[in-house]
Parts: sequence; C-alpha cells; structure tokens
Amino acid sequence: MAWWGKLVGGAFGFMLGGPLGAVLGATLGHQFDKGLGSLEGDFLKVGSQERVQAAFFTATFSIMGHLAKADGRVSAHEIALAENLMGQMQLNRDQRKAAIELFNAGKKSDFPLEDAIAQLKAECHYRTTLLQMFLEIQVQAALADGQIQGPEKAMLDKIATQLGFPPNYITEVLRFIRGTAHERVNRERKRGLSLEDAYDIIGVKRSANDAEVKRAYRRLMNQHHPDKLVAKGLPDEMMKIATEKTQQIQKAYDRIRGSRAA
Repeated sequence: MAWWGKLVGGAFGFMLGGPLGAVLGATLGHQFDKGLGSLEGDFLKVGSQERVQAAFFTATFSIMGHLAKADGRVSAHEIALAENLMGQMQLNRDQRKAAIELFNAGKKSDFPLEDAIAQLKAECHYRTTLLQMFLEIQVQAALADGQIQGPEKAMLDKIATQLGFPPNYITEVLRFIRGTAHERVNRERKRGLSLEDAYDIIGVKRSANDAEVKRAYRRLMNQHHPDKLVAKGLPDEMMKIATEKTQQIQKAYDRIRGSRAA
C-alpha cells in the first residue's frame, strides 16, 4: 500500500498528468493539491513502480466503469463484480471510495477511453504481463452478467489492439476467464475441475501433445507470477488476484496431466 500512502498521506507530490491523472485528481479531491512538490525521486519518473501502480489502479476501475456502460446500462451483476474485486483486494475505506468514484467517472459519456489506454501503455513502459493482467480483469468484469454483448466485445477488441495485442487476443482471454470462473463456481459447490475447463484455462486443445501443454502452462505461470507482477508495477492489493490465477493454472495443469496418465 506504499503507493497509496504517498498519494493521500498528506503529500500528493506529483502530477500523473494526462487523462488518468485528471480522473485520479478529481477522485481524490482536495487531497490532490495538498503538499504539491513535496515528493521527489523515483515516484516522479515515468515507469517507476509506484507511479505504475497508481496508473494501473486508476485505469482498472475507470475503464471497468466505461466498459460496463458500453451496452447502454450498468447491470447489477457488473456493479457486484466491481465490489467483489474491491473486496478481494481488501481495499481500505478510502481506497474503496476512490475505486467506486473511478468506476463512476468511467461511466461518463465523455470519458477519454483511447487517451486513457494510450497513457496506461506508456506508464506501464510496455510491460506486457501487466497489460495482460489488466485485460483479464476487464474481461472478467464484462462477463459479470454471464455473457459479453456486441458493444462490450468490440470495445475489448479495440482496447487490446491499442495495447499492442494481436487480433482475436480477447477470444483467448475469454476462454481463460470462463475456465477460471467455472473452476471457482465448482470449487464453491465442492465439485472438481472439469477437463474441458482445464484445457480452456491452459489455452490448448485436447489434441495438443504433452510438450505443447507444458509450454503453455509455463508461459501462463510466468505471466501470472504474483511477485513478478508486483515487482513490475501491479498494485500490492491485486496480488491476491494473481495468486488465485496461478493456483487455478496449476490445478488445470494437474487435471490434464492426471487425465493423460490414467
């Protein structure tokens, strides 16, 4: 939470600038102007960990709100998903309030989506694994009501393309997120992970050989390793999300291996 403390601990000493800085400043209100200039050093540099964490947090919730409004209305499921994410991150009261206000800011018709995405990409210094995690969170939010409508899918494709991912990348992410969602539901119902969901999580077909499955598994584990992601700028509060995903990836890989050994 060090990045948050530096933002609101009486010394908001940098201007993130751009659309994300404007949204964050409006969200923090009077705290935004308190103690300007009192922070120095790495926090001011583009690409520094704490600056990336601030940009990632801001983009995650504001763009989530914009995406929720893509089909014209924000459903109760989408609001519940956002609140569940806040709970999973164990945000304190002030952070939760900021996240809600960022979500609401993103719902506004004049929210500058393209500029916000461009800034997120620049602030992350093209750290691909961070941008992948960002997309996964957005896809998970869009799936809150069980399906992704046309406008939401089009917006997600647009975001992925602007971030530099190949065509149809969102389709791959959708399979992964659906697989992890099913695993979570089955776990809550004390059911085992289905083989179909295991293959969706790992991202390979049943016809893939053992070497291909292992390569896909290792790639996913590297992408979602919590410590590596936090070191690159994932907010500490989101480590629990990354940890759950690595556990699901491991479970899926073990399920596939077990089925092939039988």
